[in-house]
Amino acid sequence: MTKVTIGFGIALILLGAISFFGTGSIHPTALIPAYFGVALAVCGVLAITPSEKRRMIVMHIAVTVGLLGFLGSGVMAIVETVKAHGGPLAHPAAVESQAVMAILCLVYVGLCVRSFITVRRSRRVEG
Repeated sequence: MTKVTIGFGIALILLGAISFFGTGSIHPTALIPAYFGVALAVCGVLAITPSEKRRMIVMHIAVTVGLLGFLGSGVMAIVETVKAHGGPLAHPAAVESQAVMAILCLVYVGLCVRSFITVRRSRRVEG
């Protein structure tokens, strides 16, 4: 899962950079996905350790970052869409970026949960 975590971190960093430069480098909030990406990438690098306890703690922190990223971006995308009342969106690039971030984070959290379940089952069989 460490490589997957680093990969999703890089994807979020790229999303933040594309959003920021795509909006004319004016809105610093377009970099929010990049901040979450940096946090995930750092967690992925820190999880590359022989210590199983440390890896477990860091990966739980990473999945928490992913969950917060999903909740924050997903809620904001929904709020912006609802505020439009079927009309044009005030900031369509922001809503698109939030939606992509929400999807990336949701997929990441799902993969982490599946991995955690697999590890727990394998421990139960071993011990």
